[in-house]
Amino acid sequence: MNQRKRILLLHTGGTIGMVSTGRGLKPELGVVEAAVEQLLTERGTDLRVEIIRLDPLIDSANATPADWNRLATEIVGRADQHGAILITHGTDTLAFTSSALTMALEGLNTPVILTGSMIPLSVPDSDGWANLGDALQATQTAEPGVWIQFAGKLLRGPRARKIHSSAPDAFSAMLSDRPPRREGETLRQHRFGHARIAVVPVAPGCDMRVVGFAMDHSDGVVLRCYGSGTVPDDPLLEQGLARAADRGIPVVAVSETLAGGTSLGHYAAGAVLLDHGVIDGRDMTLEAAYAKLTLALATVKGRSALAEFVETPLCGEFGAPFPVP
Repeated sequence: MNQRKRILLLHTGGTIGMVSTGRGLKPELGVVEAAVEQLLTERGTDLRVEIIRLDPLIDSANATPADWNRLATEIVGRADQHGAILITHGTDTLAFTSSALTMALEGLNTPVILTGSMIPLSVPDSDGWANLGDALQATQTAEPGVWIQFAGKLLRGPRARKIHSSAPDAFSAMLSDRPPRREGETLRQHRFGHARIAVVPVAPGCDMRVVGFAMDHSDGVVLRCYGSGTVPDDPLLEQGLARAADRGIPVVAVSETLAGGTSLGHYAAGAVLLDHGVIDGRDMTLEAAYAKLTLALATVKGRSALAEFVETPLCGEFGAPFPVP
């Protein structure tokens, strides 16, 4: 049998495999399995799908880097027996997982397609049928790398983000000049650790003591800035950044905007970030920045080496090169 026709489906949980009960939605065994069998029969396809249900199933809201490691381990251990990997996943942290897997799987030479749904397969008018069917098709057409198939769109894994809490077309992704894969000669897994990473936004008049607490107690910080990388002129913020630099913990700046990213130093209002060695996250999504910093803290030693790792393109997580301000 053509190797590309052999598909591994990893069912991790999520809305797509739930059923309605008197107390709300809950996971139900066999929902995804039955849907796959029905789709294959209806379409008359010769795909052979092996389904593995992760036990326990992951509630997307409770996903952790340990779950990213678990998925990557399954992929590395079974990739040579399959032509493509399909993952069903909850939507709330789908973009975090797609970013993490792209970075963890060096030398990936098969397509990995993640999908899910906003409405369970067991409910009328579910978007899960179209998403699952499209994802099965994408296993045959997508290039090697990590992708999200959702609402008729094939999106680059490390460039995607969830943009709507309830609409079927819930995801978008920016473009990149590199494929969504980490290059390497052979498939190998890079494991995430258990670092304490804080995600801290700034807002007009916000309590900068909270930012300072993160700088004092975390192993790394993702700082969500305004626009192209500006922050309030607040002495408490500057003091917190100084303490982070003294402690040697990495701080990565990303933009709160959906596109464009940061360009530290473009405005004087962001100069304090450069003064204290904050890493420019450019136009990485929050999800990609968080996953990359988590991986960096587990695999790279030294603050300067950490900064170089985060700022260097790895797997299509950046867009086109930014102009120098």
